[in-house]
Amino acid sequence: MAKAFASAADLDEKKITFDRLGEGVYAFTAEGDPNTGVIVGDHGVMVIDARATPVLAKELMGYIATVTDKPVTHVFLTHYHAVRVLGASGYGTDTIMASRDTYDLIVERGQQDMDSEIGRFRGCSRRSRRSRDSLGRPWWSTVCWR
Repeated sequence: MAKAFASAADLDEKKITFDRLGEGVYAFTAEGDPNTGVIVGDHGVMVIDARATPVLAKELMGYIATVTDKPVTHVFLTHYHAVRVLGASGYGTDTIMASRDTYDLIVERGQQDMDSEIGRFRGCSRRSRRSRDSLGRPWWSTVCWR
């Protein structure tokens, strides 16, 4: 029997914070589900770790809009977990970056993890209901390195 994903029982609403860490650098936290970095550059914004769904990505974009009118131009996936990569398509950028190892894990586990997240969203929380319908491809990285 396959072991359930750690997020399977995590259906509670999360307290969100969006804090300035330095000039053009912000931390978006939802009690670790997951934490996301935001860097505002000269020409656009880089999001570090994507969130679990495109709907949740759009929620983060609302926070970004409070500090800049620049578009999200890059998404950087630091490592592979479903809650950090499945929302990558929600930022409207074609530049999604990840290491080759992260990309390989997306290929290997992406569909299984997406199915697990959809199963998780069958719960009764408002958070899951507003997100489950947005899951879909592509969440693949477009820039990889070894």
